[in-house]
Amino acid sequence: MPLSLLALVFSLLLQPAAKEGYLAATDGARLFYRVAGQGRDTLIAIHGGPGVDLESIYKDFEPLFARHVVIFYDQRGAGRSELPADTTRLFFPQQVRDLDAVRLHFRLDKATLVAHSYGPMLAASYAIAHPERVRRLVLMGPVPPRRGDFWKRFAQNVGSRMDSTQRARLAAASRLLADTAADTKHACRDYWAMAMIPRLAEPARTLPLIKSDLCAAPLAGIRYGLTTTNRVVMGSIGDWDLRFALAKLPVPTLVVHGEREAIPMDLVEEWVTALPDARLLRVPDAAHFAYAERPEIVWPAVETFLAGTWPANAVRIRP
Repeated sequence: MPLSLLALVFSLLLQPAAKEGYLAATDGARLFYRVAGQGRDTLIAIHGGPGVDLESIYKDFEPLFARHVVIFYDQRGAGRSELPADTTRLFFPQQVRDLDAVRLHFRLDKATLVAHSYGPMLAASYAIAHPERVRRLVLMGPVPPRRGDFWKRFAQNVGSRMDSTQRARLAAASRLLADTAADTKHACRDYWAMAMIPRLAEPARTLPLIKSDLCAAPLAGIRYGLTTTNRVVMGSIGDWDLRFALAKLPVPTLVVHGEREAIPMDLVEEWVTALPDARLLRVPDAAHFAYAERPEIVWPAVETFLAGTWPANAVRIRP
């Protein structure tokens, strides 16, 4: 075993136990959090979805624990956080306020945000609202900064990577997730077994590399998140376009995107052309979970960026 890898393994074994608890949002909603790692700086990790939870990234983000304190939290309407009966309390502006509640709870003057999938939209929107509170942004496998024809192209890419049997199993699992009398855990497992296929560059080889568990949360949080939160939050965002606001955001940003992503690369490049201080790391032979599919590329680049310099393989893109 290489010495650097051996040192990382020992460092992880010596990590203090993760701390868990609840904090109160501005309207009193309970948000579940978990804190892991050690180091002189603190990161806030923002999961995707909307409607999945911190378990979807937690174990795959463990390489960060050796040098950083990492705060994870379940967004409202997901995991162990509050699942409101009044779905208007899920709307996107409240999700942005919840992120600030996390920062305030942990008494952070400024935070670096590391986000995945839908999470970058939340992270960037927070940075737009509170630029003085954000030190750096790491956007992994992000949805584009504008809606445009994203959903159409994404659906085409996903559909083309699945056969009819796989699509039928995914649809059946989706229906079971909405059925309170069904076995939610089984439906969740079946859902993600199919849903991961178009989200990985080489599913047969790379699926075992993903350590995080998208079905580890309480059953009520899984069901509510996938059947209610996802629909309501995305509906509340509408026809988004962050590009004008991003042009005024002076926050260094590293965008990490797999070259075989179902989310079109040309749309993701708009993060970099819109932001004044951003670069793109294109990850070969990787798709939506590049940090698990090609960790030997992604995590050293992220650490270089967090240390204050640009990774050599991250590029600027002119508008």
